[in-house]
Amino acid sequence: MAVFTEVSRDEARAFVARLSVGELTDLRGIQAGIENSNFFIDTLDKGTTRHWVLTLFERLSFEQLPFYLELMRHLAQRGIPVPMPQADGSGAILHRLKGKPAALVDRLPGGHQLAPDADHCAQVGAMLARLHEAGRDFTLSQPNLRGLAWWVETVPQVLPHVDATQRALLEDELGYQRQVAASPAFAALPRGPIHADLFRDNVMFEPGDRGHERLCGFFDFYFAGVDCFLFDIAVCLNDWCIDLASGALAEDRASAFVAAYESVRPLTGNERRLMPALLRAAAFRFWLSRLWDLHLPREATILKAHDPTHFERVLTARIASPWHPDSV
Repeated sequence: MAVFTEVSRDEARAFVARLSVGELTDLRGIQAGIENSNFFIDTLDKGTTRHWVLTLFERLSFEQLPFYLELMRHLAQRGIPVPMPQADGSGAILHRLKGKPAALVDRLPGGHQLAPDADHCAQVGAMLARLHEAGRDFTLSQPNLRGLAWWVETVPQVLPHVDATQRALLEDELGYQRQVAASPAFAALPRGPIHADLFRDNVMFEPGDRGHERLCGFFDFYFAGVDCFLFDIAVCLNDWCIDLASGALAEDRASAFVAAYESVRPLTGNERRLMPALLRAAAFRFWLSRLWDLHLPREATILKAHDPTHFERVLTARIASPWHPDSV
């Protein structure tokens, strides 16, 4: 999240009035993230303060956005704790503000857990499996826009900005991932709508019983797409279950995550076999996108690019130490 397009209080006031969610009381730009313009909005509705997130979409088009917003509505209606897009009087959940696509969703309670333990990881694993199951009957389809086709297009754009060692790693890994994607085992992987960006800062926890925190929401679905479920799992393992300093997999947390996931949806044999390859794919995707954001940035009022070297370390660690769920 970031702010590329400024929204004034008067513009925000008129926007929330169209959606009948009360009177604007507060508007604040959100600094985290780098894709869209995001704001926290508070409204007063019949004496009750309500909390929202307003997003102006800087890259996604009016044609692409129904997939993301309808997926959120679909999951919320099936009991997955995700933000519900707010409809206008006609029932539309995709809006226009300052000439750009916009959405208003309810703000989830709780806070981030940036130092997760095995219990946090297990909760995320189980809920991710529930999300995958809940999305099986979702009728809209859109590919993962940051998948292999984007990697093939983007690697040549970042190569001039990296050193020889990084260049070799990018080119070698892209070649490896193209081979994996062409394999029969990859074609057989279970697929459906995935979040594709379920990092620690896209999950909320709140206090629970006996001192344990309880997962209370997933959000930021604007990288979602139809892809293999295993890629979603790999993205999570590479963020929730690692040593941040070295990028090494924290196998106790990874084991807890996968066991909890499998309590809802057991992995197939091909998923187990391709886990090391997809862990590499997930690390490669985020290393590449961070290189792109760092070296080919867009102007923004509030913007802080993420460090690409983190996922370079993660990719190197996944190549050096492949991990299978069967090994735990």
